[in-house]
Amino acid sequence: MKTIIPGTVKTNVLHAYLLSAVAPRPICFASTIDEQGRPNLSPFSFFNVFGSNPATLIFSPSRRVRDNTVKHTLNNVYATREVVINVVNYAMVQQASLASCEYPEGVNEFEKAGFTPLPSEKIKPFRVKESPVQIECIVREVIETGTEGGAGNLVICEPVAIHINEDILNAEGKIDPHKIDLVARMGGDYYCRASGNAVFEVAKPNTNLGIGVDALPLAIKNSHILTGNDLGQLANVTEVPMIDPGFNDDHLKQIIQYYSVNPTEMEQELHRYAKQLLEQSEVAAAWQVLLAGGN
Repeated sequence: MKTIIPGTVKTNVLHAYLLSAVAPRPICFASTIDEQGRPNLSPFSFFNVFGSNPATLIFSPSRRVRDNTVKHTLNNVYATREVVINVVNYAMVQQASLASCEYPEGVNEFEKAGFTPLPSEKIKPFRVKESPVQIECIVREVIETGTEGGAGNLVICEPVAIHINEDILNAEGKIDPHKIDLVARMGGDYYCRASGNAVFEVAKPNTNLGIGVDALPLAIKNSHILTGNDLGQLANVTEVPMIDPGFNDDHLKQIIQYYSVNPTEMEQELHRYAKQLLEQSEVAAAWQVLLAGGN
């Protein structure tokens, strides 16, 4: 393991490692205005949601590492205590990146990046029409974590209005991850796209407490084929299942018939098949396959 002790390396080196390791990060596309009413627009990836009652979002326009200056967004937040947080999807990511250019104070990034300003309902900063979700916020507090280059400024925001494009909703009225098509920041110049095959589901932990990996039969727990993810799925049951005499699977029958003279090879094939089933989230079937081998 490569070990890095903060304070013993240059800030820009530590910064690069942190941004590459703590990723992907959602993007806050922050719209503010200055004291003269001039709009500003800039993306920040130090951002997330931290509560729903009261609703709380936090983003951080950190001090610049190279020269310890602060960003126009932070000055505007102090001046007006208002911000619109627009989410960034794939259709607008290149324009959002362009808005991060360090244009002189007073330059309108809406115009530079080609975005459409929409009047907000509760606050003065404009919304970004192209963003699928626009969140009008008042700023409750700003916490400065330091005074040197790279220090964060935690802007604690409370939403007062949330605007959602209905095109990204599913039949149940919930946001569809494939329709919203969000992007997130990685380290360096890298981004990731949160849709298509990149989106997957993980069943929540059993509310009645899963048995845990430690309680799995040894042949399963010590498998050279099943991964930690596989074991996690199998262990999310309240008890080790019983063999279901009504379970009917042609491929399972073929494995047992073909490898009946070699129990070791049969166990391996059963584990491979169970792994395939687990990749399709068919946990109950995977258990029946494993139990068929005497596990």
